[in-house]
Amino acid sequence: MTRLAHHARLEWDGSTASGYRVYSRNHSATAPPAEASLRLSADPHFKGDSALLNPEQLVVLAASSCQMLSFLALAARKHVNVLGYTDEATGYLSEDLRKASIELIELRPVIRVAEGTDEAFVRTLVEQGHDECYIANSLNSTITIEASIVI
Repeated sequence: MTRLAHHARLEWDGSTASGYRVYSRNHSATAPPAEASLRLSADPHFKGDSALLNPEQLVVLAASSCQMLSFLALAARKHVNVLGYTDEATGYLSEDLRKASIELIELRPVIRVAEGTDEAFVRTLVEQGHDECYIANSLNSTITIEASIVI
């Protein structure tokens, strides 16, 4: 069986000669064939640039995006008319930074659906979307979903 591969390229230039406190954490990432490039840094707690995205945010964004895409695919297949989807997601880093991990990701999607849509069925699709989300299935983090359905 052939596995689907996803490629990424990361690039950093600088010097660590002056020590931990001063080297630049800023770097760039691309994922071919997309032409877009992201400028990234470390979390400000780890001496990074707060104006740039950091890896922890990317994990939370990936979990949120995957959940949405899985849900929308299910809704489309079941002919549920979803009109809007927003999510205010939060990830929590463990307190033990010697073995750091994102322990918990909370997703809080607000899902707008057409009038006459069965809210209970939409909630079932949210749960099914979580079960089918590649990112959620790849992480050790606990992921909770507190969906609000707006008709």
